[in-house]
Amino acid sequence: MDIHSATIPRADTSGGANSDEHESKSKNELLQLMVQKDKVEAELKALGTVLDSHKVSMNTSLTTFDGYPRDDIDVPQIRTTRARIIHLRNDYKSLMDQIEIGLHAHHAVIATSLDTNSKTPKESSGISQSFQPPFAKIKTVSPNSPAELSGMQVGDYIKQFGTINALNHQNLSKLAEIVSSNKDKPISVLLSRKQSGIEIEKLISLIPKTGWGGPGLLGCHIIPL
Repeated sequence: MDIHSATIPRADTSGGANSDEHESKSKNELLQLMVQKDKVEAELKALGTVLDSHKVSMNTSLTTFDGYPRDDIDVPQIRTTRARIIHLRNDYKSLMDQIEIGLHAHHAVIATSLDTNSKTPKESSGISQSFQPPFAKIKTVSPNSPAELSGMQVGDYIKQFGTINALNHQNLSKLAEIVSSNKDKPISVLLSRKQSGIEIEKLISLIPKTGWGGPGLLGCHIIPL
């Protein structure tokens, strides 16, 4: 699959009997992108170990002070590895952009499904999709953590965390449950933040993980409002 091609279609907001089918399709396409993202991350990690084995980074000079190639390292391998890393980083950025688009599309499909089934309120989340008050705030975000990689920032407010919202988070206990039960799986999170004095909403994909270099699955401190 070409990661640079559009793989997430625009959400169908026409409603109707096919809403469940649209929701399933958008979710499957989003999961495919997540699989690609994991593969890119794994290859970047492997390539990083290649550079580490030579004790160099992306910026370490490969020549001597007088301009000759260093003879204490495998210069051709390092150059090839660096070129591949640059290529994958561009691919990764493209994937993250597509995932963000996909999350918005999936969120729109879910909202359409809720509107279609408005006659059966027990099936809804119990809170309007057009107005979701925040229920938690991001106090700290650790560098290179899943939270930071997802786009979370200090000061962000959480309006929706998977199926958790202001009406059912139970003092964030339900949020902790959904994190622990979704290790290595994407969780759709709706944030609000102030940008240039204007409040904006941002839908991100957060993947709880271990082994990122710090404690916890997210690498952020979330406090209730």
